[in-house]
Amino acid sequence: MSDIGLDVTARDWQTLRASFRWQVPARYNIARACCGRWADDRSRFALYYEDEAGHTEAWTFWDVQQAANRLSNVLGAMGVMAGDRVAIMLPQRPETGIAHMACYQMGAIAVPVSHLSGADALEYRLSHAEARVAIIDEDGLEQIAAVRDRLPQLKHVIGVGAARESWVREWTALLALASSRYTPLDTAADDPAMIIYTSGTTGNPKGALMAQRTLLGNLPGFVSSHNFYPQRGDLFWSPADWAWTGGLFDALLPSWNFGQPLLGYRGRFDAEKAFWLMEKYAVKNSFLFPTALKMMMKAVPQPRQKYDLVLRSIMSAGETVGAAVCHWGQEALGVTVNEMYGQTEINYIVGNCATVTPPEPGAMGRGYPGHHVAVLDDEGQPAVPGETGEVCVQRSCDGAMDPVFMLGYWNNPQATAEKFPGGGIDDPAAWGRTGDLARLDAQGVLWYQGRSDDMFKSAGYRIGPGEIENCLLRHPAVANAAVIGAPDAVRGTVVKAFIVLQAGEQGSAGLEASLQQHVRQYLAPYEYPRIIEFIDALPMTTTGKVQRRLLRQRGDSK
Repeated sequence: MSDIGLDVTARDWQTLRASFRWQVPARYNIARACCGRWADDRSRFALYYEDEAGHTEAWTFWDVQQAANRLSNVLGAMGVMAGDRVAIMLPQRPETGIAHMACYQMGAIAVPVSHLSGADALEYRLSHAEARVAIIDEDGLEQIAAVRDRLPQLKHVIGVGAARESWVREWTALLALASSRYTPLDTAADDPAMIIYTSGTTGNPKGALMAQRTLLGNLPGFVSSHNFYPQRGDLFWSPADWAWTGGLFDALLPSWNFGQPLLGYRGRFDAEKAFWLMEKYAVKNSFLFPTALKMMMKAVPQPRQKYDLVLRSIMSAGETVGAAVCHWGQEALGVTVNEMYGQTEINYIVGNCATVTPPEPGAMGRGYPGHHVAVLDDEGQPAVPGETGEVCVQRSCDGAMDPVFMLGYWNNPQATAEKFPGGGIDDPAAWGRTGDLARLDAQGVLWYQGRSDDMFKSAGYRIGPGEIENCLLRHPAVANAAVIGAPDAVRGTVVKAFIVLQAGEQGSAGLEASLQQHVRQYLAPYEYPRIIEFIDALPMTTTGKVQRRLLRQRGDSK
């Protein structure tokens, strides 16, 4: 840990933050940091891999580097140069990590795309990024076949696994013909490395252009949220898709940055399978979305009675974890869940570190070392403690530019200016706006209040969904819940809850009354849901966030 300057002996946040200063080198490359420098040790494992069929593999950093070198040579022969975009539409599998290392070391810009993307989503991203090459497996074959004729910039498609068509170049055959020797490009820390498309709430997704140095900006938070990672024997696993910030910057890249192995699992998330994998591979560290934790809690309430687990740290992000899940983590798993907050454009900026200060259940936490985070009111001034405002991050911290910031939105200067009003993204005094609301308490802890467009007022009270959802989750009949504001002729807006029931439960007027009384018992009278709708499943993003916009549209259509 000393290589990023955190004091691992710190036992309070003031000491932890004071120990840290950014030291970003002028020349930096993610592939060198995450693979090249570890590859000389041929016995150092980088990846353990398993798929749903039970096929397993183990890769050392040397193995990954050799394959990345071959792929860089293949891409170069296809005409890919520094700054060209290469789409990577792959799930968790060895070729995904290899493709990222190959792109970074040659200065190409990786464009990760979820393997779950439909044809329209894939076409938009590849067209907008003007991707020259796409790397897919059998999961993406149908989608890219449907759109490739409408992508004039796309010159080559490389197929992994069973992705076989006459117009697809086969991965194994290509790499077999390529040299395993490659001289990496000497990149600047500010050179672009990848474009990650945000899910967005309205309009087309925006492409967040990340620099090589963006990884460095994530490390203090990652290390802190996993209680001073790495420790002896640490092994990481997360079900987060490696096409998203949560999979790349919260799992794959930081693990490899420290020369540590992680588990890659290609398959659908299943709560009991998650416990099985953790036991089989002796997983010590994990990033689990709140939705995943809730599913695991409901499926196996007492996991240590069934599985031999060695978990040391769990980070959770994407939605508020809630007190019920936090208490379950401590009692049933023996691990304090460290909640974290970030977003694609400015990731890993706020959170907890149980080793320093035990987190309060449901709290976002404090600003991690290296990030100047504030809650600002509508006039751009620090909000009074206890009052709700927007979470904002200043471009500089302690006199140094914060490397976690994206370079800007790809081909979208207007959106970049809106994200960084005032002096702009290159101004050290500029604030990056997150669009998320929080309140700051007297101890400097942030409490999430929801997206600015998720908040609503009812009878004059400002209400956020998180607290009500967590309360509903504590009811034994509830598997999951989401809350929105619904129009009402008298109050303007009332609380409406969408409820996913536990297996075997049936919706009824009696259960509605029970749920309403349950919320009244624990929260303010104006927070109980006056309208309840039972639903088979909540609409979720691939990053585990509830799509309340779709729930509001569902209500509007009725």
